Amino acid sequence: MVGYEKIGSGRVTVIVRGDVSEVQASVAAGIENVKRVNGGQVLSTHIIARPHENLEYVLPIRYTEAVEPFRESVSGIRPLNRP
Repeated sequence: MVGYEKIGSGRVTVIVRGDVSEVQASVAAGIENVKRVNGGQVLSTHIIARPHENLEYVLPIRYTEAVEPFRESVSGIRPLNRP
């Protein structure tokens, strides 16, 4: 998990980075967990496989301190260390 942004009206954007299969699994798990929330729904998902390296300068997809506790709680997954 790279970050999340509260958009308003209970809407949240979650950004995940990693191998395509790992991201797909994360998105699927997120969709399943939303079903547990009373009234929760997924409005859309989008996976960009092998994005251009300059994309992180356009979109907020860099790792943030706010998600550090989530990253540390997952063992065996190495974060992408990019300048």
